[in-house]
Amino acid sequence: MDLLAELGRGVGVLASRALDLALPATCAGCDREGTTLCAQCRPALDARLHLAPGTPVGLPGDIPALLVQVEWCASFGGVARRALHRLKYTGDRRLAEPLGHAVGRRWARAGAGGEVLVPVPASPDRVRDRGYDQAELIARAAGRVCGLPVCLLLERSRVTTAQFDLDRSARSGNVAGAFRMRTRTEVGVEVGALDGHDGPVRLAGAWVVLVDDVLTTGSTLGACARVLMDHGALAVSAVTVARER
Repeated sequence: MDLLAELGRGVGVLASRALDLALPATCAGCDREGTTLCAQCRPALDARLHLAPGTPVGLPGDIPALLVQVEWCASFGGVARRALHRLKYTGDRRLAEPLGHAVGRRWARAGAGGEVLVPVPASPDRVRDRGYDQAELIARAAGRVCGLPVCLLLERSRVTTAQFDLDRSARSGNVAGAFRMRTRTEVGVEVGALDGHDGPVRLAGAWVVLVDDVLTTGSTLGACARVLMDHGALAVSAVTVARER
């Protein structure tokens, strides 16, 4: 196991425990004290758990280019929206566990395949501001549920405008060319489908599952899929906590 990754997980556990002591948990869904997401609100994250793969909620949406499957746990509203907002903008990293567990449950039930979970990376500036990458935390929690390894294969190659600040037509151009593969040394995790050469990682026919918080137009997922396919991925799927309509 990679030492830096292990240290990072240890720091995350300590940070969560410190947060528990400093700020007693309240439910992101209903503000009930005692837990970050109470037993009454958690089922909202499983709105699609028992639906067939690809079943739309609301208006049907196209699968982003290059992706063979896209799944999500709930529509972007209510409990899912409030929990993601708290995770991303208030520093409450404890919510990554219930959100990631929901992602893992949905993928275990509906995923057509996949060998490794790859979080969509946030920009370095946002990671520094928050102290963590929310998609990575969600992916790690999901991996523990669905039994897939997590590998940080991608990184941002340039700064982009936050997608929610743009209209739908501008989002594709905003993220085009915004991602690249990390080097094998930086990845630091052994996955059977990675090659053994120095420089950017190449995938030897691996089926990758991207993990992110919210799917809107799919431009970000498509941009990530392009990089992965260019570096040897056999197929790319994606699963997110929520999908916006």
